[in-house]
Amino acid sequence: MEGGNLLERLRDRGVVRLGIANEKPYAYVDKNGEATGEAPAIAKYIFKKLGVPETKAVPVEFSALIPGLKAQQFDTVAAGMYINPTRCEQVLFADPEYIMLDSFIVERGNPQGIKSYQDIAEQGLKLATGEAYAEIDYALANGVKDANLLILPDPVAGLNAVKTGRVAAFAGTNITITNAVEGSGQVEATEAFQPYVDGEPVYGAGGFAFELSEKNLRDAFNKELHKLKENGYKKLLELVSPFGFGEAEMTDLTAKELCSG
Repeated sequence: MEGGNLLERLRDRGVVRLGIANEKPYAYVDKNGEATGEAPAIAKYIFKKLGVPETKAVPVEFSALIPGLKAQQFDTVAAGMYINPTRCEQVLFADPEYIMLDSFIVERGNPQGIKSYQDIAEQGLKLATGEAYAEIDYALANGVKDANLLILPDPVAGLNAVKTGRVAAFAGTNITITNAVEGSGQVEATEAFQPYVDGEPVYGAGGFAFELSEKNLRDAFNKELHKLKENGYKKLLELVSPFGFGEAEMTDLTAKELCSG
């Protein structure tokens, strides 16, 4: 069947498997062992509309999300994954459900005055970020040297690296960083900023990913997502606001625009 028949199979099965990376607030497993976060909340709502009543989370490392999708370990990536041209060659993205600025975890008081990747590069500081994060490319494009870039498994490890002085900062999305530093006295989050590469803004907009062959499922998902965005994103905000997303994170960018770079 042209465009794939996964949606039909999911309806027959009654459950969709969500690939998640256990990263707050995008998608994670709560203390009750249930998948939660902005992406699972959207998935549960949309897949019910599509006739698939149940969702099941499959947690993997972030770097294993696309390989896991290709290996059919799960049916969609529901992890707030940034949409960019490189990833668009490997998977089929729905339109983004949010857009996000970046931020850093830094020592309390931000003694080095870090506000951008250029600040890190110009001072020759050590920077950490997460495995397969888009921030790796942002840092390198702004002159941070490979030798000064430390890749860590998650923001908790990044927070500890800043606390112990292994690095000057940990880079991630603003919401990820804000969540990570909550309640910590030794570190803080910098003000959110727009990353630039070669003088052009790069947009951190996240969406669901599907196998390249599953255009029918992606298109059906997109149709329901667009309904959530109607009336000033009213229904979408209802779903994602419990996880810290507000009007500032809403976007009408499309996957096509983001895939073209």
